[in-house]
Amino acid sequence: MKKNIMLLFPLILITALVACQKKQDTATVAAAAESLRVEVKTVVPEKFEHFFAVNGALEAIQDAFISAETSGQIQVVHVQEGQRVLKGDLLVTLNSDITRNAVAEVNNALQLARIVFRKRQELWDRRIGAEIQYLEAKTSKESLENRLASLQAQLALAQVKAPFNGIVDKIFKKSGELAVPGLQLMQLVNLNRMRVNAEVAETYLGRMQKGDRIEVTFPTYPGLSLETAISRIGQVVSAKNRTVLVQAELDNRREQMKPNMMATLRLRDFYDPAALVVPAIVVKNDLEGTYLYIVERENDRDVARKVYVTTGLTEGNRTMVTSGLAAGQDVIVSGYNLVRNGLPVAAGK
Repeated sequence: MKKNIMLLFPLILITALVACQKKQDTATVAAAAESLRVEVKTVVPEKFEHFFAVNGALEAIQDAFISAETSGQIQVVHVQEGQRVLKGDLLVTLNSDITRNAVAEVNNALQLARIVFRKRQELWDRRIGAEIQYLEAKTSKESLENRLASLQAQLALAQVKAPFNGIVDKIFKKSGELAVPGLQLMQLVNLNRMRVNAEVAETYLGRMQKGDRIEVTFPTYPGLSLETAISRIGQVVSAKNRTVLVQAELDNRREQMKPNMMATLRLRDFYDPAALVVPAIVVKNDLEGTYLYIVERENDRDVARKVYVTTGLTEGNRTMVTSGLAAGQDVIVSGYNLVRNGLPVAAGK
């Protein structure tokens, strides 16, 4: 009988230990089941930028309405609309018959004046003749030379040439019509370099400066985005709409952009190289203020803790937190709608 009792004792002890272990495992499973699984982001200082957008319009840097510098009948229009020309190419020739005749007359008179002056100079060098005759001959020659130079300049004005490389976009006058200084003959445009002009509210004046990088997009080309820099900020605020002119230059080698096309400028008005940033969606509000949930360790377990914060600017899906949150804290970024203050959580990243 005593031997049987001694044999049963180890079995009872083993059974008790197994039961105890099962109880502990059950408690662990139950505790885990009560903890809500969430994802967290450990907050560390990071770069934060804020941008604003304004609409603008494009213009060609080289865009000119060509006109004649002298009056005259248009003799020949040497180009067509859409034609590409180089700087110095002949665009229009005006009738210059009167000027050409005057040049011929002055040339004849100048040849005689030069002969007379040469002979008078030879005599004067030998102290023969009166000085006044020598001076008269010299003055006559120089006067005709000046007259000829003036007529030749007028003759050159009868040929209207391209002031820069470009495309003849529009021709306003035809052969036989009268050209007058200041009256448009044609429009010449170079599309290689464009300028975007935008009117920006004066409240942004202190937040931008020449050289700041900007992004330019175009409603006409949804997939086209160009990065450039502010080339000029106007010095006068418009009294009409309280805006200031902002300009930026763009490379347009493929000539996609056209003058007067609409553009959108994305300009930076805030930058912090070491901001505390959280996903904008996790920031909530109640009657007491703005809050979010973090994970804290309490009594050897993780719990959700509601903390009230002060937020700054929001850019896209990122919000800057200016107070109430410290670097290194874990912010709940998934499951934040299911937690409550003090609820046990199982945090993952």
